[in-house]
Amino acid sequence: MQDSAENVSLRKPQLICENVSLGYDGSIVAEEINFTVCEGDYLCILGENGSGKSTLIKALLGLKKQVGGEIKHCGDMKPGDIGYLPQQTSVQRDFPASVREIVRSGCIAKTGFRPFYSREEKMLADAVMKKLGITELARRCYRDLSGGQQQRVLLARALCAAHKMLLLDEPVTGLDPKAQTEMYELTAGLNKEGVTVIMVSHDLSAAIRYASHILHIGAHRSLFFGTAGEYKESDVGKAFSERTVSENG
Repeated sequence: MQDSAENVSLRKPQLICENVSLGYDGSIVAEEINFTVCEGDYLCILGENGSGKSTLIKALLGLKKQVGGEIKHCGDMKPGDIGYLPQQTSVQRDFPASVREIVRSGCIAKTGFRPFYSREEKMLADAVMKKLGITELARRCYRDLSGGQQQRVLLARALCAAHKMLLLDEPVTGLDPKAQTEMYELTAGLNKEGVTVIMVSHDLSAAIRYASHILHIGAHRSLFFGTAGEYKESDVGKAFSERTVSENG
């Protein structure tokens, strides 16, 4: 489906997927995926478990080759310009490092062969921590933080790595409702400041509330790409909403 609400040609595309097919272990999990992400977009990727969302994320980051089709990074965008916040594992939650160390580690790709962070990189980390409200946590051990605080730290790390585009893989999983809302509002605030956001989510209501665009990938060719409003009124969106309500009782 084309983006009928906005003329993509008037905005600068950063990422284009054309007829992309995804798979692993010799099996195709999704195909004929077409969408464009432009500067300042907030794209939510929805779909059932096993629909290929995680595989798509790896392809967008250049970590896994798509089976077919083409993924274009437009203008001066490169896979390395995408700040990535992955789903956390239990091992990562117990990582014994300070908040400052973790945030600064987002600059590692910029250091090259230098065994230290430059003054500018340290200033960037400090500025990002201030922006996300975690300056007072700088000396705290990461594993001693709450789930919501840990996600802020990882978001700060991602912003140090790349500030043009953020790719968030279900960032509110495991958080309490208050922390979930804070993470959504924080991400929306960054988007309003000009950061392009791509978020994988299973939260339909949040996707419709916060996203400018929605990509739905699923079985039986239940594909959709368009604005959040168009998705809400589409057959794919209505069917997914009914399944979500049913599964949640």
